Amino acid sequence: MSGTVVNNTLRDSGGIAATAAGLNWVSTVVTASTVTVESGNGYWINTTSNTCTITLPSSAEKGDQIVFVDYARTWGTNKIIIDSNGLNYQGQDDSYTVEYNTDGQSLNIVYSDATKGWIPLDDDATALEPVAPPTQRGIFGFGSNGSTSINKTNLVSSSGVVATDTTGVGTARSALAATNYGGDKAIFAYGTSSNLSNLVSNSGVVASDTTGVGTARAGLAAAPYGEDKAIFGYGASSNLSNLVSNSGVVASDTTGVGTARGYLGAASYGGDKVIFGYGYASNYSSLTNLVNNVGVVASDVTGVGTVRAGVAAATYGSDKAIFAYGNDNNNLSMSNLVNNVGVVASDVTGVGTQRYRLSATSYGGDKALFGFGYTSSVVSMTNLVNNSGVIAADVTGVGSAQWLAGAATFSYSA
Repeated sequence: MSGTVVNNTLRDSGGIAATAAGLNWVSTVVTASTVTVESGNGYWINTTSNTCTITLPSSAEKGDQIVFVDYARTWGTNKIIIDSNGLNYQGQDDSYTVEYNTDGQSLNIVYSDATKGWIPLDDDATALEPVAPPTQRGIFGFGSNGSTSINKTNLVSSSGVVATDTTGVGTARSALAATNYGGDKAIFAYGTSSNLSNLVSNSGVVASDTTGVGTARAGLAAAPYGEDKAIFGYGASSNLSNLVSNSGVVASDTTGVGTARGYLGAASYGGDKVIFGYGYASNYSSLTNLVNNVGVVASDVTGVGTVRAGVAAATYGSDKAIFAYGNDNNNLSMSNLVNNVGVVASDVTGVGTQRYRLSATSYGGDKALFGFGYTSSVVSMTNLVNNSGVIAADVTGVGSAQWLAGAATFSYSA
């Protein structure tokens, strides 16, 4: 170790861990896309040409320290990614994403214990919390078989494969909504003459009914916001909303904003915000309403694309959204992409069978799936959406034909 060791920390082994002043600064500047580092060292990380993934030691003792410096002030262009290599980082396991992307930043981390793991010592670094991994699987639930409400569910794998029917739990109902909450769980709520809700565990198990909160209504939509919370909004003749905490508790009604309408769609965009779009009140609509990352619904935005209702929406590409299908007195198969700042693009010629009152969910971290719906009768077909928003041709459905179901993501595990 070079330099003078000062202000040292005692490690669990009884040895002395150097602070930044006494670190061994590795003389070679790191320019590669990957590097594995050792405790007690300082590293110059040059990301001029590429992002750099930094793999931390697989074992560490209390007081172990490592420092990284933005050598060329380019982390804002090409970030660094920390792989904690099986150990925790700021209290989260290594399935979480840890990135730093500020020009001129330095990162000084010290190992605490098995619970919190590596902890940054700098104020600007500690403000950057690890980001949860993307959800991998989806679930369709409840709805109608064309003649009566049902309470079955169908799980969706991380590769977009829809499973056969699972016997339902809870009160059968249709025209409800569903959303992710708490990062890796889901909730179904509301529907025909109902304000009941049903929580879904991160293994896809649906719980029994929870006593309803808020105004019973059908034809509403829902999506997650703020990374771990959710919002139910609108519904037939309504513009009310209900927030959902990160433990799945539904709050009372929030006074509505924007035009009351039902059978619209909603999806997350930008990582932590929501867009509600389209729907029907006294006329078909292409209006949208953005929701910020604390759950506040904004006023109407003039619509883009064909007015319609019975659409579905989902997140794709991790931070963008897509609305698709619907009805404007005729069944439609068009779609509209939403970028990561909530701007809706013009119509894209549809792929797949024209239908409406279908459902959609994300899967596999960055893709989406539209499923079920009504043509001249209920159907069980699905259409996959890749991570650039392109809809694929019909896939023959699995499970009973249905429409007016809810759909949401769950599970960090594939």
